[in-house]
Amino acid sequence: MGDQLFKIYHRLPAQSRSLAASLYGLYLRSWRYGSESEELIAEAIDREYWSHGQWQKWREERLAFVLHRAATRVPYYREYWASRRRNGDRASWEELNNWPVLSKEAVRKNTLAFIADDCDPKRMFREHTSGTSGKPLNLWWSRETVRAWYALFEARARHWHGVRRNERWANLGGQQVTPASAYKPPFWVWNAPMRQLYLSANHISSRNIADYIDALERYGITHLVSYSSSVAWLAREAAHLGLRAKGIKVVITNAEPLSQWHREVVRKGLGCEARETYGMAEITAAASECAEGNLHLWPEVGWIEALCDDQDTPVPANQAGRLICTGLLNADMPLIRYAVGDRIRPAVENGHCGCSRTLPLIGGIEGRTNDMLMTRDGRHVYWLNPVFYGLPIREAQIIQETLELIRVIYIPAPEFTTASERIIIDRLHARMGDVDVILVPVTEIPREHRSKFQAVVCNIPKAASVG
Repeated sequence: MGDQLFKIYHRLPAQSRSLAASLYGLYLRSWRYGSESEELIAEAIDREYWSHGQWQKWREERLAFVLHRAATRVPYYREYWASRRRNGDRASWEELNNWPVLSKEAVRKNTLAFIADDCDPKRMFREHTSGTSGKPLNLWWSRETVRAWYALFEARARHWHGVRRNERWANLGGQQVTPASAYKPPFWVWNAPMRQLYLSANHISSRNIADYIDALERYGITHLVSYSSSVAWLAREAAHLGLRAKGIKVVITNAEPLSQWHREVVRKGLGCEARETYGMAEITAAASECAEGNLHLWPEVGWIEALCDDQDTPVPANQAGRLICTGLLNADMPLIRYAVGDRIRPAVENGHCGCSRTLPLIGGIEGRTNDMLMTRDGRHVYWLNPVFYGLPIREAQIIQETLELIRVIYIPAPEFTTASERIIIDRLHARMGDVDVILVPVTEIPREHRSKFQAVVCNIPKAASVG
């Protein structure tokens, strides 16, 4: 939704905002689910018990298809291989190791060149993200890809924990469903077609927590999807007040690692288990946690490699490395040997899980750790990606120094203007209230551990935050 539409939306009464959310929900439902969805879900569940040989055969055939399609139908890769041929290089594109590692920056600069030439972007679903690197990125999915992805989520996230998409559920997220200035409920909208209560993560405070718990109960919510830090903040405040929402069976977390502290506070404050998922908008890798507490890869989504930091070779056994993924699910915008930006401890090849599923186990995911920002009235604001949507910025980092001061370090593109500056400031004010915003243009943003940086940093002492 554009900035002007948001301003109009925020002037609407609460009931009208829920109507707007429901209209958008109709659109999303038409993309995500169709007559084939239940069959796709059943097939995904069946594959969870395939033998190693069945998985190997399926994955090798799918990889061969994706590599051939990328080399022959995707402009970016077709030109890459033509260039190698012109230089006398006869290496086969059928071998994954002959492909270079692909950076996020290459995709960002040449986005449309990664779409197969037999696809029309206007008839595809556009997803955008800035991920953990702070770089805006646009992705395109066909309807077939969208429905395959959500069938996997239904099978591997919901079904594993006894809930379904046709139940009433809540999403605790960073969308601006409620004006930042709102001081009384509702801090949510009801999306009727999706049976979804979308709760604003940016309005959680000790003053409002009883309203959140009441909403979860009144709407009959059975499961909650949320950032780990946001649901932990909600659960901690509920526990402090002796409140607990009845009927919630499980919390499914995304976008952030799920720590033991998060699990304990959710168990205490919401009376259920929290289960972790891993994924990204590029859909080149995904995983979810079973009831045994293990993270299982989704083999249909991507081909996983763990490479050394200083060279593109596999890491030694039991060591973490750069996560490099070749997407298997989205063959219409295929990303080959894509550097996700996270680090992974390789899957345990011969590991067995008490859940009896044969899906590979992940040794561990590293990265994806961003801070939340804090407001003067005690709210925590997490999802800041949209601050930079549509702006000519190559990379950006938001740093909160105090409750009154935020610094934005950014690398501007040539088209960046004073109007772009005003948009950034206005969007931050819409989320944070009246704070001072200092914009700092740079040619390079300093990196920290292993060449990564946090897109959002809060320098306010942790004792004052969620923990």
